[in-house]
Amino acid sequence: MSKDYLKLSIVSGILIFVASYGALYAGLYLMPDFFSGYISPVFNSDDSRNLFFYMHPFVLSFALAFFWIRFRQMLNGNKWLKGIEFGLLYALIALVPVMWITYSAVDVSLSMVLTWLLYGTFQACIAGLVFSFLSES
Repeated sequence: MSKDYLKLSIVSGILIFVASYGALYAGLYLMPDFFSGYISPVFNSDDSRNLFFYMHPFVLSFALAFFWIRFRQMLNGNKWLKGIEFGLLYALIALVPVMWITYSAVDVSLSMVLTWLLYGTFQACIAGLVFSFLSES
């Protein structure tokens, strides 16, 4: 594992973690009625898998850093544009298909799935910006 890969993964994981929890708390504060839909048997409510939930930003950042290192030369523009383009590309090739199948197979509302798509895109754009600003090329 390269030093660059580890640095990108860890820094983006920390920033995604902080931004994600900030966004979740903001959502709960700004739209409590909407987020009450998450109180459902569909979601795990016991503490047995909390660690997996909290590790998610780091799992995501390690996967996205691999994708970044492999394909960053294909992105154009300044650092801001490269980071945002990276996040949007991830959303298009990964999040849209998985949200499509989730909505078709799981009893969740379309608005809930769309917020997941927005949330995942937000996370990927943060990672893309971190990668863009920390990468040498």
